[in-house]
Amino acid sequence: MILEQMKENKVIDNFEENKEGFGIKKRRALLDMLLYHHIKNGTLSEEDIREEVDGIMLAGQDTTTMGVSWTLYFLGLHDNFQQKVYEELYHIFGDDVDRKITTDDLKKMKYLECVIKEALRIYPPVPFIFRRNPSSLEVDGYNLPPNSSYVICIHAIHHNPTVFENPEVFDPDRFLPENCEKRNPIAFLPFSAGPRNCIGQKYAMFEMKTILANVLRKFKVYSLDPRDKILVSADIVLRPIFGIRMTVEGRCKN
Repeated sequence: MILEQMKENKVIDNFEENKEGFGIKKRRALLDMLLYHHIKNGTLSEEDIREEVDGIMLAGQDTTTMGVSWTLYFLGLHDNFQQKVYEELYHIFGDDVDRKITTDDLKKMKYLECVIKEALRIYPPVPFIFRRNPSSLEVDGYNLPPNSSYVICIHAIHHNPTVFENPEVFDPDRFLPENCEKRNPIAFLPFSAGPRNCIGQKYAMFEMKTILANVLRKFKVYSLDPRDKILVSADIVLRPIFGIRMTVEGRCKN
């Protein structure tokens, strides 16, 4: 109904690809862009638009939020790792805590990425995924009939002690390049793997780095509850049932 009204009122005529305002080039919002291509040339159907919005707004919102939350929680528990992250950020930004973060800056945040990955290992935002095999499949001597449904527990894979020694211990150094060389590439699956993996994983990592860097170069964080006091709910997204209690403290400028 809304799309028909937009077509009838020729709203699309005002949907330029990019708008200029006050000398600043503004890009159209995601939904506006999708509607533009649907109405203007029909390259996207209404179903396509719904799927894209679901993917970005649902799959890409709560998961990233929890990834950031768990990372802050672990840094609040481990001051030594938080200090290493801060030193890395200080090396990149110096005293300028307000400078906008660039793509080149994000690529330099190597240790912060290790910290994020370790938080995603212990508490993967998506703890399990579902798959269906179109044809028969043999796994470890078992014949699986076609069109079977499977639940793959990412949380269990990430806590496999034969792959990750002392899996309950938070140790970002697991993800230093020299420690990842011999590890099975599918032992770490926060974004799934294969042809149906998360298409937004690079964007999600950049987003988490940006949020965390903006927080950590200005504030020091403290977690108030130990791991055994954090009760989690393994719904679609792995989240703390009663939230995460933390405090923050402004960093003194050098």
